[in-house]
Amino acid sequence: MILPMSPTIFRESGFRFYFFSREEPRLHVHVQGQNGEAKFWLEPNIALAQCTGLSRLEIKEALRLVQEHQDVIRSAWHQHFSR
Repeated sequence: MILPMSPTIFRESGFRFYFFSREEPRLHVHVQGQNGEAKFWLEPNIALAQCTGLSRLEIKEALRLVQEHQDVIRSAWHQHFSR
């Protein structure tokens, strides 16, 4: 079975939430918006890892969505990487 390299977990508020299949093993999610992208750690706590091009308001909204959907993100991560 061939797995997608960067599966989309969900889309909301103009953001795409996804991860890369061949990246570091620490649980995280990438968020792509119209103006840039960010990466958020989910462990040990939800935190911004890096950001390029997003405004403070966009980062705040992306963080809120990561927090709101963290169970969905974690489930998608474990399902994808357990294959």
